[in-house]
Amino acid sequence: MIAVNRRTKVFVCKEFVDMRASYDSLFSKVKTILKEDPFSGHIFLFVNKKRNSIKCLSYDGTGLILLCKRLEKGTFSKINPFFPNEIVMSQAEFSLYFEGADLKKRFIESPQEIIKTRSQLS
Repeated sequence: MIAVNRRTKVFVCKEFVDMRASYDSLFSKVKTILKEDPFSGHIFLFVNKKRNSIKCLSYDGTGLILLCKRLEKGTFSKINPFFPNEIVMSQAEFSLYFEGADLKKRFIESPQEIIKTRSQLS
């Protein structure tokens, strides 16, 4: 079981991942793509290209945990790969995302797009 507390962050990989990837390859992606410490206890979220499967990697102090989910219907929300900063979810957002909730507004709009839209409305 992945233990989640107030200090636990959920880092989202913006690149699509082959769902055949396992501990070692996801561990490597955490270090190279996300540039984070895989042993930090945080959760690292990976999504496949079809957006119907996700994998989460975490470390609980004794070993790596791999949590996988494939939706029977629908897809997970799209994540903006062009968002300039890292994407970090709160525990509430992660819970909703894991259930397949629609979080498109959270991940598609970047701050620059929001500013442009607001200035056009004024």
